[in-house]
Amino acid sequence: MKIGNFDLEKDGIYIIAELSANHNGSIQNALNSIKAIKEIGANAIKLQTYTADTMTLNSNKGDFIIKGGTPWDGKNLYELYEKACTPLKWHKELFDYAKSIDLDIFSSPFDKTAVDFLEQFNPIAYKIASFEITDYELVRYTASKNKPMIISTGIATISEIQDVVDICKNEGNENIILLKCTSSYPAKYEDANLKMIPSLANTFNVISGFSDHTIGSTAPIIATTLGAKVIEKHFILDKSEKSLDSDFSMDKNEFANMIKEIRNTEKLLGKIDYSLNEKQKTNRQFARSLYVAKDIKKGEIFTEENIKSIRPSYGGHPKNLKNILGKVAQKNYSFADRFRDFPK
Repeated sequence: MKIGNFDLEKDGIYIIAELSANHNGSIQNALNSIKAIKEIGANAIKLQTYTADTMTLNSNKGDFIIKGGTPWDGKNLYELYEKACTPLKWHKELFDYAKSIDLDIFSSPFDKTAVDFLEQFNPIAYKIASFEITDYELVRYTASKNKPMIISTGIATISEIQDVVDICKNEGNENIILLKCTSSYPAKYEDANLKMIPSLANTFNVISGFSDHTIGSTAPIIATTLGAKVIEKHFILDKSEKSLDSDFSMDKNEFANMIKEIRNTEKLLGKIDYSLNEKQKTNRQFARSLYVAKDIKKGEIFTEENIKSIRPSYGGHPKNLKNILGKVAQKNYSFADRFRDFPK
């Protein structure tokens, strides 16, 4: 499966920097973030496409005041989204700039109008956010555009996950990536449940990945070892400029170090390959082999005292020692000779 030109089976882990509200209301900040994300080696930047009116109602009733232990408790939903959104009028400039520096760019649409709006930019994928996974009509409509579907599973039940997978497939879209996500901000380690990453892939027969809200890079590195093909993390250009999402975002240096560690982890994991590389073949000189440990006269018996398995490896294979012991020497041998005379 490919996201743009990136082959998830051959090219490693696809690393997404989530901008979210970390532009802090400045398009220049957003453009500088795109530049930084390219410089540190991420594969993509992801935006969020919505307006306050497409997200919620402009109401001060209790239902519309955030509660539940989030960083935004006590805030009005409408006012929060009005402040956090990436203005629609910025999108063309952001998409154009990212493409001009060869950085993948796409977005999370939060309603059907956002999908229609984003289509003009021909995004390489779509992301369904955790809290939108239960909006089946949004999932269906987005999947119908036949772009890779990256879907966070943060608040979904197993039956709801199956539903959205089926919805995508019913639209003829088999390019599905399910991201393990803990919808807490920040997420605690004990709530991460990273073992879900291989389970998502196996249970739903899709590619799986990880959308991370923990602090630090430990979780993404472990996700790499568990088979995540896509990793998403919130990015902020400068953590000293507090934003709505800065508490669980990485700055440029932190994100760069995370990418380095993920790439190193990929190298360490390698592949299943029982063949020996050239270095391993060369180092076999230090393996054990059979050598003559004492002068042996013709007619003497081979024993553990006169034939030994020692380093280096230029003699016979040690597996043959058991077949030699107790046999009669058919010629003379000198100390430190390589022993390769094996009975037929």
